[in-house]
Amino acid sequence: MPDDPQWPTEDDDAESVAAASQSTVQVNRPSVDQPTMRLPLAAVLSPPSTQEPLRSSPVRSSPNAGGPGQAASGVPTASSGGPGGASGEAAGGKSHGSIGPEVGQPRAVPVRVEPKNDRTRVVPRLEQRTTELSVPPGKTARVDQLPHLEQSWFDKPVKSERQQQQRPEQTKRVDQLQGQAPPRQESPRQEPQRQEPPRQEAPRQEPQRQEPQRQEPQRQEPPRAEPARPVPPPPRQEPRDLPVTGYEEEPEDRLAEEPKKSRKPLIAVLSLFVVVALAGATVYAVNEFGGTKAIETRPPAAPANVQPLVKAATAGAPAPTPAGVKQALSGPAGNSALGTLTGSVIDPASGTALWQQGDTAAATPASSLKILTAAAALLSLEKTDRLSTKVVQGAEPGTVVIVGGGDPTISGAPGRSVYPGAATLDDLAGQVKAKGPVTKVQFDLSRYAGEALGPQWESVDIAGGSLAPIVPFMLDGGRIDQTNVNGARTGSPAQAAADVFAQRVGAPGATAGAAPAGAQVLGEIKSASIEQLVDNMMQISDNVLTEAIAREIAIKTGNEPSFAGGVKAVRDVLTKNGFDLTGANFVDGSGLSATNKIPAKLLTDVLTAAAKPTLDDARTAKLRPLLTALPVAGGSGTLAGRYGGAAAPGKGWVRAKTGTLTGVNALAGVVVDVDGRVLVFSFMSASNRNPETEVRPALDVLAAALRGCGCS
Repeated sequence: MPDDPQWPTEDDDAESVAAASQSTVQVNRPSVDQPTMRLPLAAVLSPPSTQEPLRSSPVRSSPNAGGPGQAASGVPTASSGGPGGASGEAAGGKSHGSIGPEVGQPRAVPVRVEPKNDRTRVVPRLEQRTTELSVPPGKTARVDQLPHLEQSWFDKPVKSERQQQQRPEQTKRVDQLQGQAPPRQESPRQEPQRQEPPRQEAPRQEPQRQEPQRQEPQRQEPPRAEPARPVPPPPRQEPRDLPVTGYEEEPEDRLAEEPKKSRKPLIAVLSLFVVVALAGATVYAVNEFGGTKAIETRPPAAPANVQPLVKAATAGAPAPTPAGVKQALSGPAGNSALGTLTGSVIDPASGTALWQQGDTAAATPASSLKILTAAAALLSLEKTDRLSTKVVQGAEPGTVVIVGGGDPTISGAPGRSVYPGAATLDDLAGQVKAKGPVTKVQFDLSRYAGEALGPQWESVDIAGGSLAPIVPFMLDGGRIDQTNVNGARTGSPAQAAADVFAQRVGAPGATAGAAPAGAQVLGEIKSASIEQLVDNMMQISDNVLTEAIAREIAIKTGNEPSFAGGVKAVRDVLTKNGFDLTGANFVDGSGLSATNKIPAKLLTDVLTAAAKPTLDDARTAKLRPLLTALPVAGGSGTLAGRYGGAAAPGKGWVRAKTGTLTGVNALAGVVVDVDGRVLVFSFMSASNRNPETEVRPALDVLAAALRGCGCS
């Protein structure tokens, strides 16, 4: 075991010549992949004991040269007085050899090391010649080669950040002491830095220690060239005590990173703050809104007094009297613009006739005849029935046949139809194309019989937009412009529709043909329901759609699907349901023929059955959709642009079907009077006066007068 450390004195400088023959100390710079070693100064500067043989230094050393004045091999020396090596005048500690800087390294500041209790005091020596300590590139000593004087930082536990912050001072490495040492008294010499190529030293065989050692492979460090830069003189600092055994500070080049500071304390503090805030809010809410007031049972508020603007029409409203209605209509009915006026007003709740004027005399109804066809359809057909159009396989390969199903509302341009809920031709063509290629298209119109134009129909009305030939297959009711309700129609709607279909399936054209019996169905589309079709035909007064529905009534009742068969079917259905058709004579279902004659009473009888307040009558439930199909005065259908001026009181309260032919105007429907009573009326006028400016406004005023009549 070595003796107590022998610290250098001022006499050591006199013995520097003799120290040249002693062992030379070499402090090697650590490589980038090796941890920095911090060695106690006592271990480096301790002289060998005179009582025991000199042991291996923990720092690598090499034997001295053969004689005095000869530097150790591979270890450059220098003194403060001049170049070292040959002169042998280097100064240093006792038995530690000469230590000098490498070329290009900064000069070390001479210091004196003094022991002080358990610390080491480093005091600059300003007046004496001292040796310079250099750190040439080389290999550092391994941990297992260090003397076991003190526990190294490898063996010590890592201290927390808080413990490190509590240290009074930090331990400095030798190279850090050089940089912080105070300057010498004489003016510092600024020596130019020279860039030298790094020297590569061959690995040397270390003397084996007695204890077992671990054999590590020698690694050759790549040379690192450091840029030369002038070193400014370090500031003068006061001597400071350095701890001998203080290795608490972690090395700067430690490979493992410190673990990140945990955020759990911050999260815990925030969570506690949220809990406290919620608790405070709860206490405040209980104090503010709680207590006995919170559990009091209070009586519910009184119900609001609701005054509906629109009252339900019921039989409980005051009943009008015939005298009152006669007085209310005496003025409007005497308007000379109406010409010959026939009509009837009935209270459907009681069945009382309130006003009559030629109500049993036959007159031309015009389009108001559609009320009879619509009623017959609702009474005979299922409201959910739909008209089906199919395409079947033809007799030849690649041939398809369109089988007309009586639906005139098929849309040729989706989104541009005047018929809500109409099926589309694109849908049908897509189904057929999915079955295979089509080379020929035919269309079968055998569903209908008889003439395509009704009695006394004029072909000029086709271009006028009032009609089209009645066939079981067409697009958009035969209209050329699908969105124009009153626009011109085509004279050959079936051929036009079949040609469009052929174009969309890739065939050259279409011709008339017959579908084979039991042929395979390649595609099928269906119309809107019968109830919706009836509503549509009444709103826009569509003659073509009305005639198609009349033929469906004929098919349903076993009559021929023609004009004559349709008329017969309508009469049969109405008669069967108890309506008196005495004096009624009509040849079509749409009222387009001027030869049609019916009494006004027949119209009011059908409307009365639909407007009864109760459903005791079986006909009422079936005919109720007829009332909602009627256009609203000033709101929808053919009455959308009417009921202005003197007729304005009836706007929104009158619902009626219009009828217009040359010299004929009609209006039949229902109205709710100011007392909330529903009244049924029908007026037919034969007049040569201007229908737009005189006759129709006069009829509107007549119906509006019923709205303003309390008449009780």
